[in-house]
Amino acid sequence: MTTPQDEAVEILRDLIRFESVNDGTGQGKGEREAAEYVAEKLSEVGLEAHVFEAARNRTSVVARIEGEDSSRGALLIHGHLDVVPAQPKDWTYDPFAAEVADGCVWGRGAVDMLDMDAMTLAVVRDRIRTGRKPPRDVVLAFVADEEAGGVFGAQWLVENQPQLFEGCTEAISEVGGFSLSVNDDLRLYLIETAQKGMAWMRLTASGTAGHGSMINDDNAVTRLCEAVARVGAHQFPVHVTKTVRAFLDEIGEAFGLELDPSDMEGVVAQLGPMARIIGATLRNTANPTMLDAGYKHNVIPGTAHAMIDGRFLPGFEKEWEEEIDAVLGEGITREYVHYDIALETEFEGALVDAMSNALKAEDPGARAVPYTLSGGTDAKSFSRLGMRCFGFSPLKLPAGLDFSGMFHGVDERVPVDALAFGTRVLDRFLDSS
Repeated sequence: MTTPQDEAVEILRDLIRFESVNDGTGQGKGEREAAEYVAEKLSEVGLEAHVFEAARNRTSVVARIEGEDSSRGALLIHGHLDVVPAQPKDWTYDPFAAEVADGCVWGRGAVDMLDMDAMTLAVVRDRIRTGRKPPRDVVLAFVADEEAGGVFGAQWLVENQPQLFEGCTEAISEVGGFSLSVNDDLRLYLIETAQKGMAWMRLTASGTAGHGSMINDDNAVTRLCEAVARVGAHQFPVHVTKTVRAFLDEIGEAFGLELDPSDMEGVVAQLGPMARIIGATLRNTANPTMLDAGYKHNVIPGTAHAMIDGRFLPGFEKEWEEEIDAVLGEGITREYVHYDIALETEFEGALVDAMSNALKAEDPGARAVPYTLSGGTDAKSFSRLGMRCFGFSPLKLPAGLDFSGMFHGVDERVPVDALAFGTRVLDRFLDSS
């Protein structure tokens, strides 16, 4: 008989092969096939799966599992079905072939976040087949469009189908619960309790159009490039938020590091590859990502545009906006193409205890610690319904694996052993959640 751990691997491979790429244009294949697959997996064990298509092929699935005590606040487990694009020529294995090699499942979405989708489905299917109800109602949401801000996924569901999440007080999802090895006897498992806000902007510079061979002191491209260069070179001040402070205290104790308030970045730099994701939680950020100007080689255009990915810490939205305006300077206008809130919740309570206990039961060397995510997730949307949101997709990782580099990176992969571990942890977690 297939175990839940084995089924998680099979489901993950199936999901990767659907190639549910979301490039942000709305022209891709979409999540429809993956969503229909998920709905079928839920229906096979007797769950009623509600399927919604907010836009063409932007498809989500929601189901509710009745718990032992439906009077308690329900738990939401949500995961997205879309993945970012991948260039096969850059990969060791085809990113959509879902190869199993070197003890890992390779493919786009393996860690972001089809692995959690697969583990959740495997655990839920096994529990229903064996008649094991969770202590309280559990709502499952497999959503579209997270990689483009969730407008046609979580956000659409919250705005148009909020009754499906009635009673949900807490939620778990991606980018949390993974291990950071300290030594053979201690691994920190990072539980996401906060995340930065999102401010994606389109910049516009205006100037005087003209012939490319003539002198032009009012060049929109020049003005834009100067502003973009200032943004790219700008360093925002360090702000150690409550969650970041708690994380750094845990890191300092575990690794025997002395925290220097004047050089927090120096402490983070000692975390190896994880420094990229953790370092971005010490300050607000703004990174240029796209440029667009002109239509002919010998014509100076009247306008030029750029895209900026801005992120702000909880509580520092106003400061971020004021500072970015000062950096942009005169002659540049900006508009938000996507803006969303920052989140932060306390690292305490029965749900946190359930996470910690489930991890320790499978790994005696586990210690759960809170951290801030530098990116954003669908938790932003679900938090609007009053839920406390956490990142908890448990994985026990090899010490040398550059896990943070897997997100949107080349050769994305997840260890098969980590999937088995996460499946067991999720099952235990549901027993006491």
